[in-house]
Amino acid sequence: MAMSNLVMFGGCRPAPIARNPNSTNPTEMGKIIIYEHVNFQGLSKELTTDTPSLTALGWNDIVSSVKVIGQPWVAYEHVKYKGEFLVFEEGEYDSVGKDMNDKISSLQLITEDLHNPQITLYQHVEYKGRSRIVREATDLAGGEDDDIVSSHKVQRGVWLLFENSDGSGPRYLAREHEDVPNYKEIDFNDKLSFLRPLRPGRDS
Repeated sequence: MAMSNLVMFGGCRPAPIARNPNSTNPTEMGKIIIYEHVNFQGLSKELTTDTPSLTALGWNDIVSSVKVIGQPWVAYEHVKYKGEFLVFEEGEYDSVGKDMNDKISSLQLITEDLHNPQITLYQHVEYKGRSRIVREATDLAGGEDDDIVSSHKVQRGVWLLFENSDGSGPRYLAREHEDVPNYKEIDFNDKLSFLRPLRPGRDS
């Protein structure tokens, strides 16, 4: 079970939905196969583009396992990419986890170029104070930057921000070219302890 690539849902809102005009045609970037039951059993359906409502396909709140080929996908608790979320990177997931089993209502394909990721973190709001450029998974816990970040700018890639270094607690999905001038707007001020970029699919 490729659970190491599964990022469990978090309490913070993901970044606003925005498409990178330079991204590849989504249908060429990968697909997700959703299954009715765990262990890839029962009915299945293959998706290659964003699906704001699984209800329209007769698949609302019944997804229990998935397979991802190519770029990562984000699964949301509610339609139109709202509510808690899961991130599935390339791999096979024989269970989506008890917290989201039979609760997924919309799916979105990550289309950004995930190679050479970069995000700049700032100590204060409005991109002020000490700054730090991050290009890889980084544990801030115990260091001078733990729980002090108050704004960020994403130069490249898509990043997962975590309140706790073990991946627990609220999280936030930061998208390419996104600027967040005040973490209070996303209920994340002085909470960031760990962050990592999403991994691209093997063939992307």
